[in-house]
Amino acid sequence: MAYYDTYIDNPLVKENQFRGMKYAPKALPTLAQSKTLLPEPFWRGHDSTIACYHKVWELAFANLRQPTPGNCFVSNYIDTAFNDHLFMWDSCFILLFCLYARRAFDFLGTLDNLYTKQHPDGFICREIDEADGHDWFYRHNPSSTGPNLMPWTEWEFYRHTGDRARLGRVFPVLLAYYQWFAKYRTWQDGSYFNTGWGSGMDNQPRLPEDENPCYGSGKMTWVDTCLWQIFSAKHLVRMSQVIDREKDVAALQKEIAFLTDYVNTLLWDEETAFYYDRFADGRLNMVKTIGAYWSLLAGIIPPQRLPRFIAHLENPGEFARPHRIPTLSADHPRYDAHGGYWLGAVWAPTNYMVLRGLVKVGQEELAHRIARNHLENVVKVFEGTGTVWENYSSERMLPGKPAKGDFVGWTGLPPVAVLLENVFGLRADVHEKKLVWDVRLLEEHGVSQYPFGVNGTLNLVCGERKDEAAEPIIKVESNILLEVEIRWAGGSKRLQVGSS
Repeated sequence: MAYYDTYIDNPLVKENQFRGMKYAPKALPTLAQSKTLLPEPFWRGHDSTIACYHKVWELAFANLRQPTPGNCFVSNYIDTAFNDHLFMWDSCFILLFCLYARRAFDFLGTLDNLYTKQHPDGFICREIDEADGHDWFYRHNPSSTGPNLMPWTEWEFYRHTGDRARLGRVFPVLLAYYQWFAKYRTWQDGSYFNTGWGSGMDNQPRLPEDENPCYGSGKMTWVDTCLWQIFSAKHLVRMSQVIDREKDVAALQKEIAFLTDYVNTLLWDEETAFYYDRFADGRLNMVKTIGAYWSLLAGIIPPQRLPRFIAHLENPGEFARPHRIPTLSADHPRYDAHGGYWLGAVWAPTNYMVLRGLVKVGQEELAHRIARNHLENVVKVFEGTGTVWENYSSERMLPGKPAKGDFVGWTGLPPVAVLLENVFGLRADVHEKKLVWDVRLLEEHGVSQYPFGVNGTLNLVCGERKDEAAEPIIKVESNILLEVEIRWAGGSKRLQVGSS
């Protein structure tokens, strides 16, 4: 059936080098071939954690795929591990742990397959069929796209590789997509709306009772959507500064300021110290969802609000459940102790988001404690089931109900990224040629074959300590010059290591 062409073309899409690109066939690597290119962590007394780490890579490499003539993808990629569809926000989070295996496989090419499907007006569908490459949503369906996290993922790879040319290629694609979202997902007052599916948190009870939680917008302003638009806009501004395209983001600078003021003025409740969705009549829905914690990464919280807002994460009646952090506060009447999908289950991507946000606002100690709790629960379930799961119960050491097994998928995050970044405390700053090691463990631990930048490889060992105040005994081997800043409860020091 023919339809009228209603596209309003975005000139930036003409710069999209991925549209029309042809796939250059390339063999997929096996895990056996790749082991010398992967980080190798060790942690005395925690053999199950290391076994879980290796299980994640086993599953990840089993999920590598090649394009087919039917789907017209342009790059080898990692499958979402859900339903033979390529998902936008799943892929963004998957790549945030796969960046540690970037020397073994071009995981970032996964996003190229989304970029090649960009529409003339900038739209990119949130879910694309891997069999025939078609979108699973019409672009003006309210659930058709999001969350807009691709700029974050691209920037994280840039931080670790310094690939300025890649930023130049993806910038117009991402800006055109941002502009589409701004045009078709905002209310008259400039705030953003979404649906359960479009927000990624399908069935949370955020809408009026007569609205479908998965497909309806509720005529609400959605707090998480506003926040990740701020977050993405800030990344696009950073990209523009690197590639000398700052004139292209003048409107984004204004929107960042507008949305920051909007969220802090109209979506904040002073009595409960939380950010909420806003109904059309101006009332807040008073549903404490983990989506509000995008405010940490978005960098919009006034300092005087931060302690009370973060305190919800430490409240056992809300988010400090036996397995932290449920995606819905435990004091909500719809909270489900078994998980109920997004009615209280613990999900790796939202946990990772909160952990990154806590580190950003200087709450490294709390991030470490939550990370330990999260990883320990994931590993205990791994010990009992032999695998990792789509989500977990916040009350028991069990998978959530429902939850898919072998989910790598974004559940590769806790045994890889959370282990290295929050539990071990390793944070690389390639541009400054610096590695921060925030040591909080007492057991001997470390990692060999840690990738630093394009060519750097580090072997890192921290000896056993008697208490947190004791200075860590650190050994670092590096094939490049860099500074290692070691932090611990009793102090800090800097080491110059490596050779040119």
